[in-house]
Amino acid sequence: MAKMEHFEIPVDDMPRAQAFYKDVLGFDYTPWGDDMGTITQPDGEGTNGDLHVRGVLPHPTVVFTVDRIEDTVALAVAAGGEQMGEIQPLDERSRWVYLRDSEGNIIGLYDEVSPD
Repeated sequence: MAKMEHFEIPVDDMPRAQAFYKDVLGFDYTPWGDDMGTITQPDGEGTNGDLHVRGVLPHPTVVFTVDRIEDTVALAVAAGGEQMGEIQPLDERSRWVYLRDSEGNIIGLYDEVSPD
């Protein structure tokens, strides 16, 4: 069963976006370099996300954790969806990929795999 993992928000001006999400929603920001960082809720409840410099996906995206990306992509394709690009490693154990759903929306998938 899939669960919502996080959300991704593309930005044009990182300092301005950091301030907006802090001042308006109370999110804390932790950078992952110059182009990306996490925004987290200070009370530890709810879903956290990231801010990243606007790139290929010009709109916010929701990412879901799944048991195995390949299985979920196969189900999505059979239901009218489309895989967008190759499955990408995030680190030694986790991976991600984007897919387009049957309505043209882009969502992300995330999984964790056992090390070989």
